[in-house]
Amino acid sequence: MNYIERHIEAVVERVKNKKKVVIVTGPRQVGKSTMLRNMLKPQGVSYISLGNPTIRQTAIENPTKFLERNKAPIIIDEIQKAPILFDYIKEFVEEQDERGRYFLTGSQNFGLMKGVTESLAGRAGIVNMLGLSVRELFKVKYQEPFMPTSEYLDKRDKGECAEDIETIIHRGSFPELYETKHDLAEWGDYYASYLQSYIEKDVRDITNIQDMSAFIKFMKAIATLSGEQLNYVSLAQICGMDVNTTKRWVSILETSGLVYLLQPYYNNFNKRLLKTPKIYLLDTGLLCYLSGWNTPQQMVDGARWGHIFETFAVSEILKSYYNKGATFAPPLYYYRDKDKNEIDIIIEEAGTLYPVEIKTTSDPTNRMAKAFDVIAKVPDKKIGEGAIVCLCRNVLPLAERIWAIPIEMI
Repeated sequence: MNYIERHIEAVVERVKNKKKVVIVTGPRQVGKSTMLRNMLKPQGVSYISLGNPTIRQTAIENPTKFLERNKAPIIIDEIQKAPILFDYIKEFVEEQDERGRYFLTGSQNFGLMKGVTESLAGRAGIVNMLGLSVRELFKVKYQEPFMPTSEYLDKRDKGECAEDIETIIHRGSFPELYETKHDLAEWGDYYASYLQSYIEKDVRDITNIQDMSAFIKFMKAIATLSGEQLNYVSLAQICGMDVNTTKRWVSILETSGLVYLLQPYYNNFNKRLLKTPKIYLLDTGLLCYLSGWNTPQQMVDGARWGHIFETFAVSEILKSYYNKGATFAPPLYYYRDKDKNEIDIIIEEAGTLYPVEIKTTSDPTNRMAKAFDVIAKVPDKKIGEGAIVCLCRNVLPLAERIWAIPIEMI
């Protein structure tokens, strides 16, 4: 398969015209360096990777000579492996007024953000990238963030894709899985290799984890909890570890971009609101692999299908914000109170709350939106249009200001 155009290219173009340094961060193997090389090579930007041990050693031992030899504009991949370069890049860019000089990529946010904070604050623009989105796979040109509104639906084209959505959800969002036809054995081999390289190259850079099997057991527990509220005590009990270790390991997954914590919508109007975040393992292919759902049919027939579908929808909504330029705090929340009122997603924009429910049904009804009324109590906020995101074939009006939206239309 040819290169799939990434929507985030427009963000990189915008940032490079404003900043001397562009940092593209996100999980391992989501296509960061491929995107930059495809986009910037025709503009005369060179490329070098610190994944090569010899090159990395040169960069660490003699950073000035390394940067003089590898002149800007340049893409430096795996920059977190030689954090000493941040200080020297700062010196090089201070001597120049030109924008878009250094493009730095890395799959481990902790090292990257530390380097930005200490050396490149104000000089670097940050772009957060996830795996392939449905829009990219379906060749949709529309690039505004998802909103459950008639205006959004009027502008958003559905696009076309030869594969059904269940196959895409099961396969996951890593570009390599779409380069050629993969059978399910190769799919399993890919994720087995991914886990090993992730733990060896990313996790051990952050913390000294000696027992790989314990961390994989932990990740399997996270997969079973995707789409649920995060309870550190229960998670620790499942994994047989202490709560502090559990919190540290969740932070590692979040820092690596594999996990997203969706915060609850909280306002002082209701003391009965629950304040625990929900946890999502963002790549549903990895989620299925860790959970033992080895085929799309097993996934759909399995007890966790609803949570996997919700995870996919949340990750697609998140991508729509990141691919427009949001970094680490898109206006996404969920609602749940002690009276068991729940809304899967609340999008807040300009003082208006837009509620979204996520269901695996093909035949949605307006009863599925009955919890939307609870947010009418929020002071100084308006209630906007809402939606049931589901497996229906077409956009349907369910009630006044409530839509049924196919999952492909996120």
